[in-house]
Order: sequence, then structure tokens, then C-alpha cells
Amino acid sequence: MFRTALRNVLAHKARLLMTVLAVMLGVAFVSGTLVFADTLSNAFRNQSAKSYDDVAVAVTSYADPNDADASGISQKHLDRIGELDGVAAAYGRVSGFAGVAGSDGKLIGAGWSNKGSNFAPGKDGKDPAYTFTDGSGPVKDSQIALDKDSVDTGRFKVGEKVRVATNGPAKDYTLSGVFTTQDGAVNAGGSLVLFDTGLAQKQYLKPGFFTDVTVTAAPGADDAAILKALTPLLPESAEASTGQALAQKQAEQIEEGMGVLKQILLGFAAIALFVGIFLISNTFTMLVAQRTKEIALMRAVGASRKQITRSVLVEAALVGLAAAAVGFLIGIGLAVGLRSGMAAFDMKVPAGPLVIGASPVIAALSVGVLITMLAAWLPGRRAAKIPPVAAMNSVHAVATTKSLVLRNSIGSVLTAAGSALIVGGAAAEGDTGRMMIAGGAFLALLGVIVLIPMLARPVIALVRPLLIGVFGVAGKLAGQNAVRNPRRTGATASALAIGLTLVTGLSVLGVTVGEAIAKTTTDNIKADYMVMMAGGGALDESALSALEKAPGVSAVSPEQDFPFRVGSAGAGDYELATGVTPGSIDKVLNVPVVNGSLDTLAKGEVAVPEDTAKERDWKVGDSVAVTFNDKKKGTLKVGAVYKGSEFLSGVLIDTKIANAHEAKPYIPNIFVKMNGGESAANEKALLDALGGNPAIKVMDQQDIRDQFGGEINIMLNILYGLLAMALIIAVLGVVNTLAMSVFERQQEIGMLRAIGLDRRRVKRMVRLEAVVISLFGATVGIVLGSFLGWAIGETIADKIPGYELVLPWDRIAIFLALAGLVGVLASLWPARSAARLNMLNAIKTE
Repeated sequence: MFRTALRNVLAHKARLLMTVLAVMLGVAFVSGTLVFADTLSNAFRNQSAKSYDDVAVAVTSYADPNDADASGISQKHLDRIGELDGVAAAYGRVSGFAGVAGSDGKLIGAGWSNKGSNFAPGKDGKDPAYTFTDGSGPVKDSQIALDKDSVDTGRFKVGEKVRVATNGPAKDYTLSGVFTTQDGAVNAGGSLVLFDTGLAQKQYLKPGFFTDVTVTAAPGADDAAILKALTPLLPESAEASTGQALAQKQAEQIEEGMGVLKQILLGFAAIALFVGIFLISNTFTMLVAQRTKEIALMRAVGASRKQITRSVLVEAALVGLAAAAVGFLIGIGLAVGLRSGMAAFDMKVPAGPLVIGASPVIAALSVGVLITMLAAWLPGRRAAKIPPVAAMNSVHAVATTKSLVLRNSIGSVLTAAGSALIVGGAAAEGDTGRMMIAGGAFLALLGVIVLIPMLARPVIALVRPLLIGVFGVAGKLAGQNAVRNPRRTGATASALAIGLTLVTGLSVLGVTVGEAIAKTTTDNIKADYMVMMAGGGALDESALSALEKAPGVSAVSPEQDFPFRVGSAGAGDYELATGVTPGSIDKVLNVPVVNGSLDTLAKGEVAVPEDTAKERDWKVGDSVAVTFNDKKKGTLKVGAVYKGSEFLSGVLIDTKIANAHEAKPYIPNIFVKMNGGESAANEKALLDALGGNPAIKVMDQQDIRDQFGGEINIMLNILYGLLAMALIIAVLGVVNTLAMSVFERQQEIGMLRAIGLDRRRVKRMVRLEAVVISLFGATVGIVLGSFLGWAIGETIADKIPGYELVLPWDRIAIFLALAGLVGVLASLWPARSAARLNMLNAIKTE
């Protein structure tokens, strides 16, 4: 039986090619994901360990310039640490945002990965964290040093002027040196600027204080002993760990992050393999049907049912083994490509070898062989049950309508149960509702897949008149062929239905959320521009002053974070407040007032959100005792109650009051209203007022919508790319079905040619059959995907203001058009093969 299985594999190489491709793609995705994740984990772990090689102990503080109890680590603390036994040196660090302008004036890096720090030389004049390849570290306020990658990008040279922006105005500095480093910002594709320590402290914290300290040990000193000795010397806002412990902790965080990425990618690999099961099962069903007489003869000469089933499974195992081997090699190439492709997202991967462990190899072989055998088991079992005499009297074992009754009953139950769960999940809230929808989606998808053969006849019957009216005889034959074997049509259409269910569901959800965000932006923002840091940090007060003085500006208000404690004792709950400019805030943002007036902000009173007022039982005219971050106490009077906004949160307070209690205001956004509205001239006026700062973004209304909704579009595009694997396998399924259908119908095609159907109409018949099957699967997938998109949206609707279901008809039309194109492309080879059949030889075919 093994020799028989091997002979069958070798005899049907072309027919099994599509199955091999489907398994191969799924295996490549699985093994490539595992190799990619292992390689990245290893590279980042090695980099993490290397960055802590010379660190005996690292001290971190929770420094806040506005909190007297969390000022950071003082120079006095640093000196005492440096005098401990076993300590070779202690280096104080302070860091924050710093963006470098390239030769084109634009920011080098992505904003979030642009960092500034201080050059902290030891007694030898060197800082062990950095290796200088040219020049030296900065020793004056007018100097900076820059990482080598940024120097290469900007084409800078030592001694040249480099424009650098921190949270304050952009300034020109003299480049004193170029260095290499293991710093995470640089390895993430960003930049690192080193300032003189005094300047860095003034910019990022306050003079004489550090946020971090790295301690190096003298030869023979014990890291744990140093940690034990210095811990009592630290302020309450600081903590210390050995370098080895930090490296281990960072390695665990890297492993956790890679685990999440691995799970996401493996999830899409599972989808691809799930789609592949239909293709594999379809292939073996058709192969077994074509060998019905052969199987009957084997049964007649003594082969048992178990032997027939085992023969099919051995054949599947051989196919799966070959596909797994090739897929694993492709997976390695995919891992290398993913690693290289990360550069497109401004992410740099540390150098390191390609890691190929045992798990990707085992996974590739297990997935390839087991998935193929699982998909082939049912066709093999079905073939073994065919009585020898019945098989000898029939070339093909075509399923009857009666044989579909049980299948349709099971499908109906699964679909009904899944739909009920989905509707119930949509009515529920939060994670519970989403879990119910996930379970319901699985059941409904299985149910629809089981029902697809039954659905094929009535649905395709609806379009048959159109096929006959437009394409004549070729269209009539294509419609009949599409429903001749409902199980085969259903299995082929299922592959496309699964892929388009996921794609459509994601599209409905993404477009609906995007529209809600766009509507929220339009309804809430009156300003023409929003100004923010490229890295998402805080703007300096100087930016607000510059914008207020810019020509053409009619109203400016910041959105300044300002928390305080409720209660004069200073032990109450924190309440989030937002510092705004009285008289301007209602001109740049829509602030619906429920009670009182926003004019009271100018009198030192506050405006309270409606939900906060209800929660704390505050009313207009009430006085509230508060304690500010600088420990000073005060009383705030409620002058207005307003309806909450997506762009305003917490208690509104005059920036003058907030600034009186903060050493360094935290201003994430500034809204600007201009005379004449949005225009190129007005935007240039704002950019000029800000001094051409490369780290500050000036966004118009469309940019603001993209800022809040852009992440959704990026996510959708990534998901579309990942789901493309499943759609490619679905295309292979259509090709495979048509190719085998043409092979089975050789005699029929020969007869059609003999009675006058020319080659052109034969090709058209096969192409139309492919298009009908593809559009049928796409329609099922789009309907089910829209249903799922609606249900998931209902679970998050209360968290997104203005949420209202939007069906993306333009994308749905594109999906249908692509499905039709898939059918046309998939039919090229089978249609050509059918048209080239020799009619006399085809008529003689059994």
C-alpha cells in the first residue's frame, strides 16, 4: 500500500502542486514567524546584556521638576555614592527629548525615538557609555556630540553647526564629536544628542540634579555589596538594581514583547492554514473520485477499508512532508525579509545571527504533515466506504441531494447558534461581549461553511439568467458547471469566504471608527491648527508666547496638564485639571456649557465637567479647598459646569493660576485660530514664529483627523497584508478546482467541441465558472464580515462619541471586483488547457 501511495503521488504531480503550495505557504508563515521572533529576541537580549556589561549598579529616580519631594538625585548623593568602597566611578545621567534637523530642515528620526542626554566624563575625561569615533564630548553650552548614524544621515562634520530642538526653541550648536552607543533610542532608528551636563540639567530637570546614576565597580568588587551599601544613601523617590538584574529584567520584557508579536503572526498563519484545509480536502476528494475504479479493484483483490484509508493518508503525509521542507526554507527567507523590512518603519534591529532553533523545525514538520493528513482523512475514509461493485459501475462518486441533508441540518444549527451568540455579544458590554462574539463568529463561520453547498444552487441560480443573457451558451454551461458538484463548489468558495469575512469585518469596524473620530474632530475643534511636539512630549512656554505674537492669530489656548489634590490637608484624591486661556478656549474648542459661564475663568474661577460635578456634588458657586503640587493650599470657586469633550478633560483653570504652582508647565497641545482660516500663508506664519523648529508639528484640521485616525488605517493595511496569505491560498483553491474539473470533463468538453463550441467559448465557459464561484464566496464573506463588524462595533460604541455604523461600499465594491479578478486569473491555465484539448482524444477518455 505504501508503494501504491508513492506511485499515486508521483503520478499526479501536477494535480498535487496546488496542495503543496497551500501547505508550503502556511508552513512558511509559521516557521518564518518563529525564526523571526527568536532572532529578534536573541539580538535584543544580546544588545541589552552588552549595554549593561560595565554597569555594576543602576539607580533610577522618579524625578518631577514640579514636585519638591521628587527632585531626583542631587550632586551630593552622587558624590557619596562615588566614595563607597568598591565603586570605581558613578556617572549622573539626565535625559529628555532632543530632535536634530537634517540638511533639509526636517527632523531626523520618528520623534518618539529622538533623545537628548548629558556627557558625563570620569577622571580620565571619558564617558564609558559612548565610544567616540571623531572629536570629543561637549564641554560648553554651545557644543553637542551626536551619534554616528545621525551624523551620516545629516552629513555633518565635526566643527559644523547643527540645529537641535528640545522642548524649547531650536538652537544652533557646534558639533564637537561623533560617537557610537548601545542606547535604545539610536537602535530604534532615532537620534541621541549629548549636551554638557549643566545645560542638560537645566533643560530636562533642574541644575544640580540627575534622574539616573550608573555605577561601575572596581576590580574584584561585588555588585551586590555595592547595591547594599548605596541603597540607604538614596532619596525616597529613587531605587537601585544591579546591572545584571536590569539586563535580565529587560530580557524578560523583550521576550514578552516578542511573544505578543509571535502570537499575532501565528494567528494569521492559523487562518492561512485553516483556509488551506479546504483546498487540501478538495484536492484529495477529487483525486479519490477520479480513482474510484482503481480503488474498487484494490478492494476486489483484497484491500481492506483501513488499508485504503491508510493509503490516502500516506499519500497526504508524503505531500505534506515535501511541502513542509520547502515551506521551512521559504520561512527562513521570510524571517530574513521581515528583519530587513523593519527598516521601512524607521526601526533598526541589532546585529546578530539568524537563530534557527528546534521549535521552528518541529512546528514546520508537524504543521505540514498533520494539517495535510487531517484534511485528507475524510476523503480517504469516504473512498474506503464505497462498495467495490458500485465503484466499478461509476467513474465519479458524485454526492446526491439526499446525502447533503445531514450536513445542512448541522450547518443550520451551527449558524443559528453562532448568530445568537453574536447578537447576544453585541448587546453585552466590554470584554464579555467581545468573547461571546468571538465564539459566535467561530460557530457561524463553521455553520456557513457547512451550508455553502446548499446555498450554492439558489444563489448562483439568481445570476444564471444574466450569464445566459450576456454570454449565451458559454454562460449557461458555466452556471450549470458551477452547481454540478455543490460540495466542491462550496469548498472552493469557502476559502474566499473566510478571507473576505475577516477583511470585510476589519474594514467595517475601521471605517466606522475612523468616521466617528473625524466627526468628533470636526464637531469639537474650532481651531484652524493644533501645535504639538513630534515626539508627543511637552511644548515649552516659549512656543505658546511665540504663537500668541504670530501675525494673523485671533485666538490661542494651550491644553496644559495640571493635577491637584482636593482637600486642604493635601491627602485627598487627585483631580486632573487643564490649564487654558480665558477668552480663547471657547474660540478654539467647542465647550458646551451646562450651567454658569466660561467668562468666570478670567476671574480665577474654574469650569468643571458635568460627570465630575455629579460625582463630587459640586455646583456653580461652590468653593473647593485644594492642595497644589508645590504643597501650597488654596480655594477654587466653581464658575461653570460644562459637558465633557474628547479634547478637554478635567477641571478647566486659567493658565496663570497653574503656572504659579508649577516650575515647568506640561503643555502637550496648543490650539490656534487664524484670521482667514487655513492657508499656506498662515501655516508658514506659525512655522516662522516657532523659529523653524523641526521637532514641532503644525497640523491643520485634516492632519488632526489623520493624527487620531491614522493609526487605524495603518493597522488595517498591516492586517490586509497578513490576510493576503489566506487569499493567495484561496486563489490556489480556485485554480485547483478548475484544473481538476477540466480533467474530469475531458469527454464532455470534447463532445461540446465536436458539436460546434469553439475554443474561444470553451475558455469563456471556464472563466465564467471561476468568476461565479469566486463572487459567490466573496458575497458570503462580505455579508458575514459586515455582520461581525457591526457586532464588534456595538461593544465599543459607548466609548467612542458619535459612533454610528458605516458600511464602506467603495471597499466592498473593490473586494467584489478583486474576487472577480481572482476568478479570471485563476482560470487562465485551466481555460487554456480546456481549449487545447484534442476533441477526438477527449471523446475517447473514460
